[in-house]
Amino acid sequence: MSEKVLMKGNEAIAEAAVRAGCMHYFGYPITPQTELAAYMAKRMPKIGGTFLQAESEIAAINMVYGVSASGKRVMTSSSSPGVSLKQEGISYIAGADLPALIVNVQRGGPGLGGIQPSQSDYFQATKGGGHGDYHLIVLTPASVQEMADLTSLAFDLSDKYRVPAMLLADGTMGQMMEPVILPEPHESHIDKPWAVTGTQMKRRHNIVNSLYLDPAELEKTNIERFERYKLIEENEARYESFMTEDAEIVVVAFGIAARVSKNAVAAARKEGIKAGLIRPITVWPFPKKPISELAEKVKGFISVELSMGQMIEDIKLAENCIRPVELCFRAGGMIPSPEQVLDSIRKMQGGKK
Repeated sequence: MSEKVLMKGNEAIAEAAVRAGCMHYFGYPITPQTELAAYMAKRMPKIGGTFLQAESEIAAINMVYGVSASGKRVMTSSSSPGVSLKQEGISYIAGADLPALIVNVQRGGPGLGGIQPSQSDYFQATKGGGHGDYHLIVLTPASVQEMADLTSLAFDLSDKYRVPAMLLADGTMGQMMEPVILPEPHESHIDKPWAVTGTQMKRRHNIVNSLYLDPAELEKTNIERFERYKLIEENEARYESFMTEDAEIVVVAFGIAARVSKNAVAAARKEGIKAGLIRPITVWPFPKKPISELAEKVKGFISVELSMGQMIEDIKLAENCIRPVELCFRAGGMIPSPEQVLDSIRKMQGGKK
């Protein structure tokens, strides 16, 4: 078994990416994810990899496009305003059916906002922040251990489905230090016959492209892509369930909000309130099934978010609007306290103090 090491979340992502066979990193510094880029700047030259601080976020994402087209594992990282600049390139990567990893360690917004943690990029990540019909596979870590584990998983899922993946962390996860067992080194063994690698006169030329001038061909391509998305929704939705077996009130939260909420649920139980927690590990695909099943027997749901309320819409859709869904939030870089979440649970229970 691997030895535990103490690492910052951003560094755990970087090391896990290297161990997952990623030899190419392109990015641009922005708080609160800069440690990831700094780690890669030190690590990549030692393993014969490529680190390049691009002249802009736009340049970085297009470099990712190029390396991915060659069949290599590649990643970029940024924080909210920087990820906004990458959106056109992300759409191109999705439109070319290429695997890649994009890391967003979120900060408050809109605009430059602030450098404190946030979850207000949820819509951008889960609804396709760029143009056109597409999805990303979006994973949301709630510990430094998951920063590492989900990085490795993101590469695997991205290769498996030829869909770009995003690790959607909040600034707290990026800056937090915790013990972590790093994944064992491994590489993708998925065949990539589509890659642009040179034909050696043994096969037809591959073309990586997202331009379809024939509308019927583009429609066919989009329909095929969404059939793949349906498979992802059926097979790859991940979540943690905590004390939901007999729960009457269910809190839904991810990232640092889930850690706060778990403490609030435990406190509610001590007061005799049957509370539980669903923690999405993937927010696309969203874990609709457990929420839909719980909706048949609970009083309602509470969405705990570091935003003005975004995930709450997916909860309402998942439970078919048959139970009330309340929002417990802080925004602009603030984090809800366990007491604030507990107070929301009490109010839904019926005003019990």
